[in-house]
Amino acid sequence: MGHKGKRSNKMKFWKDQRVLVTGGAGFLGRYVVDLLKKKGCKEVFVPLQKDYDLRKMSAVKRVLKDSNPTMVLHLAAAVGGIGANQKYPGSFFYDNIMMGVQLIEKARKAGVGKFVALGTICAYPKFAPVPFKEDELWNGYPEETNAPYGLAKKMLLVQSQAYRQEYGFNSIYLLPVNLYGPGDNFSEQSSHVIPAIIKKCFDAKLSKSPSITLWGTGKATREFLYVEDAANAIVRASEQYNGPEPVNIGASREISIKELADLIVRLTGYQGKIVWDTSKPDGQPRRKLDTTRALKCFGFQAQMDLEEGLKKTIRWYQNQQSK
Repeated sequence: MGHKGKRSNKMKFWKDQRVLVTGGAGFLGRYVVDLLKKKGCKEVFVPLQKDYDLRKMSAVKRVLKDSNPTMVLHLAAAVGGIGANQKYPGSFFYDNIMMGVQLIEKARKAGVGKFVALGTICAYPKFAPVPFKEDELWNGYPEETNAPYGLAKKMLLVQSQAYRQEYGFNSIYLLPVNLYGPGDNFSEQSSHVIPAIIKKCFDAKLSKSPSITLWGTGKATREFLYVEDAANAIVRASEQYNGPEPVNIGASREISIKELADLIVRLTGYQGKIVWDTSKPDGQPRRKLDTTRALKCFGFQAQMDLEEGLKKTIRWYQNQQSK
């Protein structure tokens, strides 16, 4: 079959779907919703938090009734950086577990054809061998600063597999690495590392500050996935993957926080220096995913180069500031 035939099959697949995208108005969600529409999906329902508090069973029932979906993409999550996770571990645990558990249960009861649950790299054990393979998920406790969040999201994997076994419910589980890109959350309280450093550089340029202070030692490593790549992976998995095994979604490139900070300082044109506050935690020592399964199961490979993606993110942030 030529490319055209394959493409029209995929267009046909999405044309017949009614998709509920929780978190569809969020950072990642907006990219996923755009891509679904480009693929020919006519019915995409995006519930807003103010209308549907998905921690409440009544709202979960209502959202399924209002959207009558054939597929649910559960992207909604209560998230934050290390500081936020340390301050609100109970909230992160409760909010994430209640949203997921009730939504999967009610989606099953409503006869939804497919459920796509988004996990998190924070679910991995603190000292998982690098690169993280999906089979390592249960070989240890997650890194303490984000364990409540990571474990709440990991329960959706347990639930997905249990529901597949007992009810034949087609629920798949994806594990994305840290995301970044235009439209990211730049709030001082809850942003992740890339937007936090970008904001600090611009704020310091503005106030002519000679240095910026970053948490930890800078030695911890992370992997970052451009948000468009993540959206592409989720949509591909929704189309093509129907297995019980969890699947990593990443770029398979590891960079230390120090290297990342140096790169952002250079790209933002900030001339000052970086001070590392070593009284603050580093979080998990190393993070890098093995992405073999995603390639094998639904042909996903990240496309965006980190430096290029950072330039796009910085440009977007500058445009927002000048508005």
